[in-house]
Amino acid sequence: MTINNRFDVAIIGGGVVGCCIARELSRFRLRAVLLEQHEEVGFGTSKTNSGIIHPGHHSSAATLKGRLVVRGNALFDELERELKFGFRRVGELVVARDQREIRVLEELKARGDGKGVPGLEIWKQERLLREEPNLSSKLVAALYAPTAGVINPYEFVFALMENARANGVLLRVNSPVIAIERLGDALRIQTPGESLFASFALNCAGVFADRVAALTGSAGFSIRPRKGEEYMLDKRLRGLVRRIIFPVPGRHTKGILIIPTYDGTIMVGPTAQDTHDRYDLSTTDKGGEQVFSFIREICPSITSRDTITEFAGLRAVADTDDFVIGPSACPGFINVAGIQSPGLTSAPAIAEMVRDLLQDQGLKLEARPDFQPEVPGPSRFAAMSLERQAEAIASDRHFAKVVCRCELVTEAEVNQAIDHGARTLDGIKFRTRAGMGRCQGGFCTTRCMDLLSKRLGMPMHRVTKRGGGSWIVAEMSEAQHREESD
Repeated sequence: MTINNRFDVAIIGGGVVGCCIARELSRFRLRAVLLEQHEEVGFGTSKTNSGIIHPGHHSSAATLKGRLVVRGNALFDELERELKFGFRRVGELVVARDQREIRVLEELKARGDGKGVPGLEIWKQERLLREEPNLSSKLVAALYAPTAGVINPYEFVFALMENARANGVLLRVNSPVIAIERLGDALRIQTPGESLFASFALNCAGVFADRVAALTGSAGFSIRPRKGEEYMLDKRLRGLVRRIIFPVPGRHTKGILIIPTYDGTIMVGPTAQDTHDRYDLSTTDKGGEQVFSFIREICPSITSRDTITEFAGLRAVADTDDFVIGPSACPGFINVAGIQSPGLTSAPAIAEMVRDLLQDQGLKLEARPDFQPEVPGPSRFAAMSLERQAEAIASDRHFAKVVCRCELVTEAEVNQAIDHGARTLDGIKFRTRAGMGRCQGGFCTTRCMDLLSKRLGMPMHRVTKRGGGSWIVAEMSEAQHREESD
């Protein structure tokens, strides 16, 4: 064991929760490392969720997730100011279709009022259709929550990790944890590439959290992934709805939603299907039919013909149906697991809770006087005024070279994304939106690959979509090279 592989805290999993904790711990004089199995942070559930910051009235205060969500929501304004990710409070409406559902709205409002959720109002049909005229005239009422927001979750994760690293946290990607054992006063954590020793290990491994916990011999819970299919719609529908639209929730899910995303597109979904397959990110005809048949009842103007892309994500649902946060039977090993919805909203509050847990377990927390809370944030050429665009081009000619026509992303923005950690096509896409438009990368993929190849000095065949074996082009064989040169 050397100083180079000895840490106070090792965080296992680089999703939104792991990165929130990393950033929170970077405020203190600690030696901390984050271990992520993918090529980049945020490449699991965090990049395939609905991107909603919930107000807090959906979850019961009797649950841990119900207690953390309101605090988490309140932290996002300051976080956005410091980290400069896409976030906007657009408000939400839970809509009712009959008198029975109006009673559910009243129950939700009473729950939210009891938890201190600000600004809740029940709108009658006239107010609802005046505010959202494209919704179905069959809707009879709605519960309005002004503090709901939409966020670019992947931008949030990237900014959290960038800030944590700037304040001293180390990052190890392509580092799945394969063994954990207690040795004296430390935990030995084994990845394919190295052994690390830490006084504390935080299990933030998402849908794999029970398997990571089992490495210590003390899981105590199980994870059943719940797959949700989402459908992104053409930008021509921008403004069709202005707020997040929820149905009255079911027993296990908040239902199929209409989400006006931060960048202007509308997203619909998700489905909710329990699965045993922790790698199944497929979308299905059945899922699409379920989503759009329901959405037509809420907003008749939306049809499946408006879809430009579809994707699926896996939520880490614990058998407790609640967050699993706390020490385990293995000394120093703390679970931060079962973080399903509203996990994104709750993540900053979870980080505070884990910080306090670590202190209670004996970790000394000495504040760093040189902690820097801010990152510069990405350039967004498409959002600039004409005058600001001209200034940007004058300062960097690469702003004059458009890479993605659909989203008006420039070469300068792609270069910035690479300089700030993008190592894959998805890393560029989620930092810049190149490839997110109507053509879904049909025109910009090869240009992004070329920029990655040149800026990182890697051959084109090593450029991948999301790491691992997701390569785009194959390396030419010696015979092909000879044939091309003849």
